[in-house]
Amino acid sequence: MTRWLTGALLLCASAVAVACPLCIGGVPHSPAQELTFLRQAVLAVPTADGGSYRVVEMIRGERPRNDTIEIASFKADAAALRSGKPLLLVRDASWPTWVNEGTIGAQHAHLLRQLAAGKHWTEMNADEWRARVAVMLPYLEDPEPLVAEIAYGEFASAPYEALRTLKPRLAAAKLRRWIDDPRLVQRQSTYTLLLGIAGDERDAARYEQRIDAAWKAKDGTNLGPMLAADLELRGASRMTWIEDRYIRDRNRTTPELEAVLLALSVQANSFGVITRDRVIRSYRIFMQEHKEIAGYVAPDFAAWQYWDAVPEYVALMKSDLRQQYPSQLAIVAYLKQSPSGAAGVDSK
Repeated sequence: MTRWLTGALLLCASAVAVACPLCIGGVPHSPAQELTFLRQAVLAVPTADGGSYRVVEMIRGERPRNDTIEIASFKADAAALRSGKPLLLVRDASWPTWVNEGTIGAQHAHLLRQLAAGKHWTEMNADEWRARVAVMLPYLEDPEPLVAEIAYGEFASAPYEALRTLKPRLAAAKLRRWIDDPRLVQRQSTYTLLLGIAGDERDAARYEQRIDAAWKAKDGTNLGPMLAADLELRGASRMTWIEDRYIRDRNRTTPELEAVLLALSVQANSFGVITRDRVIRSYRIFMQEHKEIAGYVAPDFAAWQYWDAVPEYVALMKSDLRQQYPSQLAIVAYLKQSPSGAAGVDSK
C-alpha cells in the first residue's frame, strides 16, 4: 500500500492514464514498454561458426555495423541457442553490452516494431491504452513464451478502465483455466480482474466463496482483485457487505484494508459499476473507523477535488492521535492542495 500510496501522491493530479494498481502494485514493467525508450533492438541468430550474431530483423534504432553483433558483446545460454529462434537483443546508450530479452519467432517482428514505435506507458492517454490492449488481447498466453510475457506485461500495465472496454471480446472459459493454472500464479491478479469483467453468476459465486475463505483466514493475498471482480459482477449491492465485513471490522489486518481500498479506488477511478459518490461514502466510514491510517484515502479525495474531508483531516493533524507516516504524508498533501486546508497544516 505504501508504494501505491506514494505513486498516487505523485500522479493524482496528472492526466496520465495510470496503471491499475491491482494488477502489479502500480509499478508497471513490460518488455514492450522497455522497447519504447531503448536505443536499439534487433532479432539476431548465431552465425555458423558461433563467433558472432547476425541481425535478421531490425526492431528499433540503427543497424549494427555489417548486421553483426560480436560475441564478446553478448553471451546467450545454451537453451536459447538450441531453440533455433532469433534472440531479441536490446541495448541502450549507457550499456556496455547487449541484453537478451529471450527467444522469439521472426514472424513477430512486425508486432515488436509496432510496440517499439508506440508511447511509453507514462505518456499514453485513455484512448491509446484502449487501442493497445485491443491489439494485445489475442496474444495473452500465446504459445511463444516471450510473446505471452509481452502481452501480459501490457495488460498488467493498463488502466482498469481500458480493460473494461474488452468485455465483448474476453473469453471467460480461457480466463478460468488460466486462473486455476499453478504455472500462472504470478499473473492471477490480472486474470482475476478480467474474469470479473467477462464472467457470469457462476464466477460471482466462486469469488464469494474465495473471499469468504480469505476473510476467515484474515488473508489479503489477491483480495483486492477478487473484491474488484466481485463488485464488477454483483454491483453496488455488495458495498454494504464490504463495509460491514471489512471497513467496520476493527479486527481486519492492514493488508486486508489496503486491498479493500485499492478495489474501491480502481472502481471509482475507472467509471466502473460502483460510482465515485458511493465510494466516497465508504471512504468516510473508513476515516472514522481507522483514524490512524485515515490518510490512505486522501490521494483519491485530492484527485477528485473532494474537499469535504478537510475539517476531519485538520482535526486529526491537530490531535494527539499518532498517524502512520504514509497516512500523515497523504493528509498533508491533500490539505496543501485544498482551497482552505493549508492553514491546518501550518498550524500543527
